[in-house]
Amino acid sequence: MSNEKIMIAGAGLAGSLMAVYLARRGFDVTVFEKRPDMRQETISAGRSINLALANRGIAGLEGAGVMDRVNDLLIPMEGRMLHDEQGGLDFQAYGKRPEEVIYSVSRGELNKRLMDAAEETGRVRFHFNQALESVDFEQRRIHLIDELRGEKQALGCDRLIATDGAGSPTRQAMEAHLGMTVSEELLGHGYKELNIPGTANGDWQMERGALHIWPRGGYMLIALPNLDGSFTVTLFLPHKGEPSFNSLGNAPEKIRSFFESEFSDATKLMPDLLDTYLENPLGKLGTVRSPQWRVNDFALLLGDAAHAIVPFHGQGMNCAFEDCLELDRCLDEFEGDWTQAFAATEARRKPNANAIADMALENYVEMRDSVRDPKFKLQRELGWKLEERHPNRFIPRYSMVMFHHLPYAEAQSRGRIQQTILNELTADTDSLEGVDMKHADELVRERLSET
Repeated sequence: MSNEKIMIAGAGLAGSLMAVYLARRGFDVTVFEKRPDMRQETISAGRSINLALANRGIAGLEGAGVMDRVNDLLIPMEGRMLHDEQGGLDFQAYGKRPEEVIYSVSRGELNKRLMDAAEETGRVRFHFNQALESVDFEQRRIHLIDELRGEKQALGCDRLIATDGAGSPTRQAMEAHLGMTVSEELLGHGYKELNIPGTANGDWQMERGALHIWPRGGYMLIALPNLDGSFTVTLFLPHKGEPSFNSLGNAPEKIRSFFESEFSDATKLMPDLLDTYLENPLGKLGTVRSPQWRVNDFALLLGDAAHAIVPFHGQGMNCAFEDCLELDRCLDEFEGDWTQAFAATEARRKPNANAIADMALENYVEMRDSVRDPKFKLQRELGWKLEERHPNRFIPRYSMVMFHHLPYAEAQSRGRIQQTILNELTADTDSLEGVDMKHADELVRERLSET
């Protein structure tokens, strides 16, 4: 088996982790990446500088034996810190247990560690500035072009695993080869990345143990902590309407006025706000759903290439790492039969990818709006109370997604049932004391099976 030529398209987080998994199985792996080696060059400005690592992603890293390499990169975040228009703060914990935290991690540093881990196996080679031009699925050949020299080459391989992102050239080639139609839904909102610097002593200017949110109904600002004392700040805003990226344009006075009006406390902490806003690109947000992820035993899409999602549940990376873990498990289960392993990975992961895509879109509304609603806060408290009383039946949906390993599709379906229970129990009350807990217990036992 180790004589097979395995190629991975894309040296991002998922591609680098998958390379480690395959190397541990004794395969020699070649990874092709369009971009330069980020270990030699600075990561591009404005591109998801830090991410939220949760239990599913941790399981993926642990499965590949690389978790110990990244522990020192992690900053625990115990909940959301909400900032209102007057600068008032409201901390909302993610869960009731000490271990129910998520972690801010540098995308670039994590990626570098995974590439190093892959190379140190002695079985993985990375080739940078190599763009995938086309794929011949019948002849099992890939066509590459060198981004620096313009030189082209065609290479044969036994397996091609594509982790080449939301705009995946491999997926586009597969789409043409299979005659399938890929759904690509752009959200009517975009994002700009900004920065709150640390102090001269490298300290944080806000609470470091929280994901900060400035919810404003139709839009929001968020901030995640970095190890150097800074925060990566992201503005999510509609493209059109008022306010919007279109209405602000590149007019400094409009931008400054908008931030001072809507995010006054954050604005005071961003001395380079205007320069950063004008310099950084406007990012797109969208959902990609591919009807098929594989071609026989030759090619398989994983991560964003198969199922790009919007970032509002912090699950893009976590879901991709779970993909890698699932493929590794399937290779065990089917004893190296690639046809069955690819088919089972797709069958098991696709419903879950669709589920988290839906939940991520729903969570945008929650983050920018619902978190301010007293009814939302009441239902959150009630959800925790029901979890205490029925720990094997009622688990808040956010907890199921972030802190458990239930399939996303199961978290989605159970979450819907739980929401109807919460709606019924809080329909006629504004306080936890007003909830009929005996009736609540009956509803939970009647409608929710044990996990």
